[in-house]
Amino acid sequence: MEFRLLQYFVVLAEELHFSRAAQRLHISQPPLSVAIKQLEGQLSAQLFERSSKEVRLTAAGQHLLVQARDILDRSRRAALDTRAVAQGMAGCLRLGFVGSSMYRGLPEALAQLQAQHPQVRVDLHELNSAAQVTALQQGKIDLGLMHTLAAPAGLHTQMLLREPFMACLPAQHPLATQARLSVSSLAKERLVLFSGAVSPEYFRSIHSLCLRAGFDPELRHEVHHWLSVLSLVSNRQGVSIVPACLQRAGIPGLVFRPLRDNAVHSEMQAMWRSGLEHPLVTALLEHLKHQIEQSATRTQADAPAARIP
Repeated sequence: MEFRLLQYFVVLAEELHFSRAAQRLHISQPPLSVAIKQLEGQLSAQLFERSSKEVRLTAAGQHLLVQARDILDRSRRAALDTRAVAQGMAGCLRLGFVGSSMYRGLPEALAQLQAQHPQVRVDLHELNSAAQVTALQQGKIDLGLMHTLAAPAGLHTQMLLREPFMACLPAQHPLATQARLSVSSLAKERLVLFSGAVSPEYFRSIHSLCLRAGFDPELRHEVHHWLSVLSLVSNRQGVSIVPACLQRAGIPGLVFRPLRDNAVHSEMQAMWRSGLEHPLVTALLEHLKHQIEQSATRTQADAPAARIP
């Protein structure tokens, strides 16, 4: 059945008068009569009883009226919902993220997105960078927030943030009295680091930083979450070298000190499938870049987070 025929049928069923129904439909009466006969022929059922005095629905017509209204209503709602998704007003965004993005403006950006678009659902997936790339390639997530990785074919990247690593020390540590540390001053310390198996990029960056300072670090622990790193340091299980954003984690008993000879930075990039026009991806990235920019103005002058245009 054509939607046009159903629309004609519903209007005639409501008016029960061919002339008035034709006026509502902005057509002449003969095409309406032809359309109704065509619909009755397709259904092999008489839908109206016609006489010179009146038009009445048959039992088959009354049954079809309920179904036709439902079909047309669902069609209208599908069109409205599709338009809302296309405009970023509704739908679902499947977001992959690394843990450090929680201290780089992501919660605030998500709150802004959902305040502006309350019908939008965001599904969060905490994954390491390599797992996010795989999830993007398999179509399991729409956007990834990860550490710097070369984008495979079919994926597009945008750099969002580049910030220095800092020394993270227990508050009572002797080095905590210094305003700025050299990496070499940590040579005799036991380091608590992010696991190389979970994030080889972070591990290689920090390890190479130590090697350039003239020492191979003694690893006390390798853990899977930055909060575990901070918790161990606060409990005097060692010291660490962490991205500057972790100053905002709010764990007591810690101090963060800039590193004088630090040429290595922590980076966060966005990655999504090339050619994907997903308005929610665009909207979230705009909110996130705004949060990063605001955060940069609040970061200590000697260790600012740098927004990448």
